[in-house]
Amino acid sequence: MPRTGATEATDARSPLHRIGRNLRNPFALGYLALCLALLVWALVVTIADDSGESMAGVIPLLATAPTSLVFLSLPGGAPTLVLSLAVGALVNASVIGWCARALTRDNRSDPPR
Repeated sequence: MPRTGATEATDARSPLHRIGRNLRNPFALGYLALCLALLVWALVVTIADDSGESMAGVIPLLATAPTSLVFLSLPGGAPTLVLSLAVGALVNASVIGWCARALTRDNRSDPPR
């Protein structure tokens, strides 16, 4: 079924479309790659630590704050830590992508001089 112009305009303005557009920004993708690298590093260091006292998980947690700190209060141990890091990284990357788009788009709202 072909879409009408009004339906396409509505889809383009949906919150999920905006979030997806924000996450496809190169700065947001770079941030997500950095967060993934920090998470992998923290997991490797924690697994390699024999004493069980590794604090490597703090670094990716701080990189994805403040959202990750809210989700960290949930019970569950290591899976909750990974979930809080993932949600925090996605929220922060969306904000980074939104800011980058806002700073690089043409300022069409200003009247011509």
